[in-house]
Amino acid sequence: MSQPPSLPTLSQRPARHWFVGASYGHQDDQLARFLAEGIWENGYHDRYQEAVRQMQVGEYIAVKAAYTRKYGLPPLLQQRGKVVSVMNIKAIGVITANPLNGKSVAVNWLYQFPTIKEWYRYTFRNTIQAVTYGLDPRGDALIAFAFDQQPQNIADFLPASPAISPADVLSEPEEPLAESELDRYSVEDIVSEGCFLAQETLARFLTIWRQKKNLILQGPPGTGKTWLAKRLAFALIGYQRQQQLRAVQFHANVSYEDFVRGWRPTAEGKLLIRDGVLLQLAQQAQRCPDVPFVLLIEEINRGQPAQIFGECLTLLEASKRTPSEALLLSYPDAEGQLRPFYLPDNLYLIGTMNTADRSLAVVDFALRRRFAFITLTPAFNSSWLQWLEQTCAVPLPLADTIRQRMLALNEHIAADMRLGPAFCLGHSYATPHTTLSADTAWDWWSQCVTSEIQPLLQEYWFDAPDQVETFCQQLLATP
Repeated sequence: MSQPPSLPTLSQRPARHWFVGASYGHQDDQLARFLAEGIWENGYHDRYQEAVRQMQVGEYIAVKAAYTRKYGLPPLLQQRGKVVSVMNIKAIGVITANPLNGKSVAVNWLYQFPTIKEWYRYTFRNTIQAVTYGLDPRGDALIAFAFDQQPQNIADFLPASPAISPADVLSEPEEPLAESELDRYSVEDIVSEGCFLAQETLARFLTIWRQKKNLILQGPPGTGKTWLAKRLAFALIGYQRQQQLRAVQFHANVSYEDFVRGWRPTAEGKLLIRDGVLLQLAQQAQRCPDVPFVLLIEEINRGQPAQIFGECLTLLEASKRTPSEALLLSYPDAEGQLRPFYLPDNLYLIGTMNTADRSLAVVDFALRRRFAFITLTPAFNSSWLQWLEQTCAVPLPLADTIRQRMLALNEHIAADMRLGPAFCLGHSYATPHTTLSADTAWDWWSQCVTSEIQPLLQEYWFDAPDQVETFCQQLLATP
């Protein structure tokens, strides 16, 4: 065929499109054999089996090669003088059969591009990548480029463009892209955004999380558990990629059917089997085994975790993140089949837990054994003091006064036998979210005490209102 074929419109064909490699590791290109035999074959049989099984008849597939280049680029990219990620589209086809062996699919190859057909910046270095039309403008543009012969508007893919987020490249560990090309996210960024823990401490948190796969941040109110959990997730991923992070919140009404799989009502009043957030993200992680995915569970002890996870509680263990440890779920899939399921090795869970909420059930020991626990404490330290002065423009004498008064209050709370250290007030209660001035700083502090701290203390000492009033007067005494 001398010209690329005219495919059905996007609304008439499956939304998911596959971009795959054609070499086994760094060995010879297998494209010629694939074209001759009418197949595409997975050269990493032990790494991408689940992704290959996900390929469906009728979905379109493109063979690509990914690399980096610094010279010979389009003018908009050449002027930046940096290494640029490039992806060459070699051939396109449609999947005609899938034996579900995790090794290969049959393909009707429609066209092999006779010349280089290069796409820039939003590229995939992993061998198998699914791109679904309608989820991301970048992915939509790539599909149109590869399958519908639409040109790439390179201006939309420059780092300064608001049309694209900084994380625009998925890279394999053995072939990392140049750091100058990517806007990475690390523990240094967490500290620069207002974390009052040392970089070494944050790095230790990440090491624990990578080893255990599952982590819970627990601590008193106001210690920044959710704030830190999200940023630790980005640091684990390496970039601020929202598409690799999902967040949910547990509460009394969350069930196994919501979180894992079950019958759910539709707008038409019917009941259909639906995968919950855990299975959705796990399946996405299985399709992209070379990049980490994170599920953030806020207030993990506000529900019934053992009931919500069900048999997936066993699958959480780091030692059971393989197909050989797969279990049957309580409900069949949408096709009515009970298939073994496992949590992939590149799926990480992080939860938050407020230790001061006495209305919550004790965390199940089976769940506790599968998570590493890190306790966050109020951080009224020198880093916090420096942040208030330099970033929030709170005068240093006032910032130090607030620090001393909060430390004194927490000391009293920790010594109270009815409360204890788990009920101390975190630094979030005394950290401005905007830049203040010498004229407005005291008004901000007064508002914090009367609208946030005082109501909490009234809950703590509901039977001692005079004591609450005394502490609030001490917090608001003129320096």
